[in-house]
Amino acid sequence: MRQPSLLVAVLALFSAGASAETVQLAVAANFAGPVKRIVADFEQSTGHKAVVSTGATGKFYAQIVNGAPFEVLLSADDETPARLEREGRAQSGTRFTYAVGRLALWSPNAGVVDGEGAVLKTGDFRRLALANPKVAPYGQAAVETMKAQGTHERLSPRFVLGENIAQTHQFVASGNAELGFVALSQVTRDGKVAEGSAWIVPASMHAPIRQDAAVLLRGKDNPAAAAFLAFLRSDKARAVIRGFGYDLP
Repeated sequence: MRQPSLLVAVLALFSAGASAETVQLAVAANFAGPVKRIVADFEQSTGHKAVVSTGATGKFYAQIVNGAPFEVLLSADDETPARLEREGRAQSGTRFTYAVGRLALWSPNAGVVDGEGAVLKTGDFRRLALANPKVAPYGQAAVETMKAQGTHERLSPRFVLGENIAQTHQFVASGNAELGFVALSQVTRDGKVAEGSAWIVPASMHAPIRQDAAVLLRGKDNPAAAAFLAFLRSDKARAVIRGFGYDLP
């Protein structure tokens, strides 16, 4: 990892030595909250601008392959950026892990979810929301968690699948599902669950949700793309990431 002094120098170089540019960001839905704060700080610090699109990583991959004008990808996994790099669609040497996601079983109502996740075994609910495990890493982590707990087969008829983790959170927040597996970042503010009740799933119950970022081929000559990834590694950005419940690499 770069030393802070070098990172500051790089940011200063981009800010002072390059004209202000705009970078197009494709951002995993789970990172929508943190990226708002990070982009605001980035724009103030560098003079560059960032346009953010949020969604499912699997869909972003398909859009990038089909020519979508994204310049930087903040993925919900580490496999997609690596695949794009192998295919020549991401700039080699720019990929790194910017956050390690945490999974939470959450209800907006107090007392519904216990601190050990035993509600999944008692089954005192009708619907359980999770992101589609075929396209969403957090959905895959939810499946792994239930299999580790021995509840997956019994609960599968109750699943309500979200297209991405943002839609999954909406299902639970709106009451269409009494509880659901969401990204801890969606229900955490300043290191605490903001409302309702939650079980923070132990990281040992599923494969690590390593979230990687990379400059895409379209962004290789855009100084704002390189500047954004440099800023994403700064202490200021990392403090925001940690405050939303992520682990840091």
